[in-house]
Amino acid sequence: MNKSPTIDELLASDAKIAQVPEVPAVDKSDPSWTSIEQTEHRTKLATHRTVLSINRTDMSSRRTGMSFQRSRMSAERTLMSVIRTSMSLISFGFTIYQFLGHMAQAGLVTGMPHAARNFGVALVWLGVAMMVVGIFYHLQFMFGLRRQRRSMCASGLVHGDSHFPVSFTLLVAVLMLALGVVALTSLTFHVGPFD
Repeated sequence: MNKSPTIDELLASDAKIAQVPEVPAVDKSDPSWTSIEQTEHRTKLATHRTVLSINRTDMSSRRTGMSFQRSRMSAERTLMSVIRTSMSLISFGFTIYQFLGHMAQAGLVTGMPHAARNFGVALVWLGVAMMVVGIFYHLQFMFGLRRQRRSMCASGLVHGDSHFPVSFTLLVAVLMLALGVVALTSLTFHVGPFD
């Protein structure tokens, strides 16, 4: 595996690269010697262009690696949006259920109190289902992104220096899902800490 150059090595090579080979002075008295000098100059220019091209390729692979990191962060933000929306549904449904339950116990609600309470339970179900689907899609996207990154690293198109860290957003999503399942179990079966 190729070792990536350090910043100091790149700056040192850039200082050398910035110097374009000077055009040799032409001595018109010896035509064969002039041709040799011009050929050497063209060779130096070709080497200079090759080095510039290598640096552009290196920078391009670094940008591609950074784009993988941006895609990962975008997936994290999407999962955070799913967490916020599903937790809003769960907490709103739980609040409706508990509020109407206390009003029914106090005798303030008459008629069909179970319809509104069932609506609260339905919101909690919807929030939990949304969290499950969000976690599933996040995992599916991240596995695909990691697989594509490994493939591009093996092909030499991306530097393999940076790694994807553990997703704390996914950890929070799983914990919130567990909390939602506990709340749902408590509301549906009247057992647990939230009943």
